[in-house]
Amino acid sequence: MSQDKNKKRISARERIQEAQRREQQAAKRRQRIVVTVSAVVVLALAGGVAVAVNSASDKNDKSSAAASAPLVTPANASGPNGTVITYGKADAPHTMAVYEDFRCPVCKHFEAANGETVKKLTEDGQIKVEFHLAAFLDKSLGGKGSRTALAAVGAALNEGVDQFKAFHDVLYANQPDEREDGFGDVNHILDLAGQVPGLKTDAFVKAVTDKTYAPWAAKVADAFNDSGVTGTPTVKVDGKQITLFAGNAVVPPEQFTAQVKQAAGLQ
Repeated sequence: MSQDKNKKRISARERIQEAQRREQQAAKRRQRIVVTVSAVVVLALAGGVAVAVNSASDKNDKSSAAASAPLVTPANASGPNGTVITYGKADAPHTMAVYEDFRCPVCKHFEAANGETVKKLTEDGQIKVEFHLAAFLDKSLGGKGSRTALAAVGAALNEGVDQFKAFHDVLYANQPDEREDGFGDVNHILDLAGQVPGLKTDAFVKAVTDKTYAPWAAKVADAFNDSGVTGTPTVKVDGKQITLFAGNAVVPPEQFTAQVKQAAGLQ
């Protein structure tokens, strides 16, 4: 009898241990995405690696928003199916293509270092910027911040290209930690929009609140997934990729500018 009781105690202990082991494995799985992205950020700053896109799965992950609401393309959108945002003179002979995700922490580092330089490079009319925006980090990290921010950017673009660019810059300057989904809160997005003079019109607020441009944001994200670009940030000038990181830092504006001009044949 005592032997049977001992076996039962061992069996119960084994079940507890097995349950603990499974819970530990589940916890590790829940943390893996955050740890991976955080590690990628460290690697990016140490060796110039962009946040990677899981292109194969993302191409098959079409947003349900595109099917559940009518597609409204914002005024001032350009490119195939209105999925590109062009900043600068539309007839500029050279094109700088910028690929970003609003939740991408490496994009924030790039924007902090060279965002103003990107703007200045358009001023003489030789180079225009085409923004190709992504939302793949929502799938990688969970939440809806990339998509919510992208839809709100559509509302800003509808107000004007300059309003878009100013709002784009405000979003990166106030980007939450990648482990949080701060941009998933529409009220927070609207608060940030208040930093852009003249942007927060009644029409803008309604479009953001009603998610008017969510289906458009889904199409923009799908276009990014189909672009062949494998990470963000990525910058190409006339199809030639620009080096954005050197050693453990973002390349300085002088080096970035020199690369852009060389790729465009402006030196």
